[in-house]
Amino acid sequence: MKNLIIVNTESVAGREISGQLGLVRGNTIRARHIGSDIMAGLRNIVGGEVKEYTQMISEAREEALKRMIEEAESLNADAVVNVRFTTSQVMGGAAEILAYGTAVKLN
Repeated sequence: MKNLIIVNTESVAGREISGQLGLVRGNTIRARHIGSDIMAGLRNIVGGEVKEYTQMISEAREEALKRMIEEAESLNADAVVNVRFTTSQVMGGAAEILAYGTAVKLN
């Protein structure tokens, strides 16, 4: 496994892009857990961070990023530029996290 460069900018500092390999993406869909919903409901009353949801979204973001990286590696990319994350609700209680960017070759 090579050391793929991941950036949210249009270029990699100090490197020249020699070619674009195309869009790469990774996604995951996560659903809420009834136990988390109960804790979230209680925190909604008293206020504060809903740590169960924060953890769930953080894990989903890492999984989506991992899948994007695997797709870039399968193209033999040196880097992924313009990396972005987006989320959308796919049904009540479930959300999709999508990581995407452009796989490139570097000089």
